[in-house]
Amino acid sequence: MWDYTDKVKEHFLNPRNVGVVEDPDGIGEVGSMACGDALKLTFKLDNNEKISDARFQTFGCASAIASSSALTEIIKGLSLDEAMQVTNDDIAQYLGGLPKQKMHCSVLGRDALEKAISYYRGEPDKKIEGEIVCECFGITNLDIKRAVTENGLHSVEDVTDYVKAGGGCGNCHDKIEAIIAAVHGTAVPEESKPRVLTNIQKIRLVEETLEREIKPVLKKDGGDIELVDLDGNRIFVRLHGRCSTCAASQVTLKDYVQAKIQELVAPELEVEEVQ
Repeated sequence: MWDYTDKVKEHFLNPRNVGVVEDPDGIGEVGSMACGDALKLTFKLDNNEKISDARFQTFGCASAIASSSALTEIIKGLSLDEAMQVTNDDIAQYLGGLPKQKMHCSVLGRDALEKAISYYRGEPDKKIEGEIVCECFGITNLDIKRAVTENGLHSVEDVTDYVKAGGGCGNCHDKIEAIIAAVHGTAVPEESKPRVLTNIQKIRLVEETLEREIKPVLKKDGGDIELVDLDGNRIFVRLHGRCSTCAASQVTLKDYVQAKIQELVAPELEVEEVQ
C-alpha cells in the first residue's frame, strides 16, 4: 500500500546495526508498543568522543525499522555536537524519502538520538512539558508546535503524519488547528461541518486502531487480524489463528472489532470478514 523507495526496502529487509551496544555510553528509549512504535538506541564513543558504534532495537513498521537503521549509519563517526544537528528530514532524505504518512518514524529516531545524548551527558530525563493535547498518543502542545515549526506543517493531517497527534479519536483536532494557526500567525479556522474522512485517512486510522487496541486483545487468546481492503464504509479483514476457527468469531468481529472501530474511527464503518 505504501510507496517505499528501494533504499527504504533495503534497510527494512537488511537492517544495519540491529541489537544493543555492549557497555554503551548513550541510551535512548522512546515511544511505546501501545502506541505502535518503540525504539531503543545505544551508542559507543571512541577516544576522540566520536560515535564509533550505534545499534538499535525497534518495534514498529517497515518505515520505523528502516529509519532506525538509517539513523545508526548516519551518526557513526560524528561528534555528539554534530549528531545533535541530525534532523528527522536528514533521516528521511538518507532513505530517498518516506511516505508522508510515515514521517513520524523519522521523528522517533531523532527523539531517541537526543535522549541517548542527554543520557551520556548526565542530563536528567525531561519531564513532560506543556499540555497534553492528544490523549490517544500522549502528545503535548509543545511537541506539536515543534513539529509544525520545524517541518512547515499546515494541517491536522500533516501533524498526524509527523507525530501521530490527531490520528486516534479526533477530539483534539480543534486544538491542533489552533496551534498551527498560532505558529503561522493565521486565523483559527471557524468551526465547520463534521470532518469527512478520505479513504487514505480511514485506512490509516483503522490500521492504527487495529494495532493499538484490537490486535493485543486478540493475540492474548491466540488470534490475530489483518486489514485486507476498504471500500467506502466497508472494511474487509481476515482473521488468523484461533479467531479464524472460533465458532464465536462473528460475534467478536461485530461486537468487538466493529464496535471499537466505530467508536475510534467513524460510526458509519462496517467490518466484514474475507477468507
